[in-house]
Amino acid sequence: MTFFTIVLRSLTRRPVRTCLTLVGISIGIAAVVALVGMAWGYEKGIGKQLDVMGIDVVVSNMSGGLMPKVFDESLQNEVSKLPRVVAVTSALMQMLSVEDAPIMMISGREWGGFAWDKLKVMSGRLPNDGNEKAVVLGHLAAEVLKKKVGDTVQIESEELVVVGIVDGQAMVENGTVFLSLKVMQEVTGNQGKINFVDIQVPPNSPKSEIELLCKDIKVIFPEGRAMIASEVVGTSQGFRVARAMSWSTSLLAIIVGVLGVMNTMLMTVFERTHEIGILLAVGWRKSRIVCMVLYESALLGLLGGIVGVTLGAAGLLILGSSPGIRGFLEPDLSPKLMIISIAIAVVVGIVSGLYPAWRSSRLSPSVALQS
Repeated sequence: MTFFTIVLRSLTRRPVRTCLTLVGISIGIAAVVALVGMAWGYEKGIGKQLDVMGIDVVVSNMSGGLMPKVFDESLQNEVSKLPRVVAVTSALMQMLSVEDAPIMMISGREWGGFAWDKLKVMSGRLPNDGNEKAVVLGHLAAEVLKKKVGDTVQIESEELVVVGIVDGQAMVENGTVFLSLKVMQEVTGNQGKINFVDIQVPPNSPKSEIELLCKDIKVIFPEGRAMIASEVVGTSQGFRVARAMSWSTSLLAIIVGVLGVMNTMLMTVFERTHEIGILLAVGWRKSRIVCMVLYESALLGLLGGIVGVTLGAAGLLILGSSPGIRGFLEPDLSPKLMIISIAIAVVVGIVSGLYPAWRSSRLSPSVALQS
């Protein structure tokens, strides 16, 4: 009988208890995959959106929540006069409930600004001008709202005609409702207000020059923030809070898994006191006994991690296709997340087995044989 045979036999000796322990671990790991995958997916979606739109610098007032506070649209004119600015456009974006969709991105964009350039019309057309009370839907938003060209969409108290369906070339864009900035301001009661100023700089501009531009903007807009587009996700307070919430919630589920594995391993040690005494009597070192218990707990963690990743991936796919999420974000199912989750499960198994392993190493062979 080999060392690993003993490890496997101890886990299969009480199959019901082992399975229940695996369930506890897998639920914790599934929570990690689902919650962190949602947070990472939203971050990647926003990053891709900024890249597709060709934005180099984002100006906002991120003083609370995922959506920044509004400020006066006159800031755009001041920013446009700064050196190193090639093009500038403004936007008013909000997350609102639209008809049967519990949450959806609504983007009011300055008519004629470069933010409209990347939208590829699939059917219908874009608004005729900035005054037309009409909306354009990303194709995922159209599917979620079950709308086609010619239908109407109610935003707040206004009913607006759908004049076009577009491909925004990014998940967030495809799940967005687009309308002109002026119409958005009227619909939401934010006349003269915006919450984003998007800037383009000369191609291949050194990062140092873009940072100087951000400092110049800070001088004229001290209460706001000017950030390089590629750094928005990593530095935004809202995204940091979302990441912290996803990991902290997952941690609670992981703690439950730790307690479950520890309980299983302690019961295993107590039930195998006589067997451990025999192993010590025939020459096994205490360090080998410790390794045996840790191998068992690590194997439990590994198996639970594999099952948990599978459950979490299935949950992410279901969530991603649900009406409340579809078109709003694309869950992240990257190999990196899978590997991290399984590694967490193995670490959970090892940590859970430390105390039982220490208890087993403290057994006296003579006492253990009398048990």
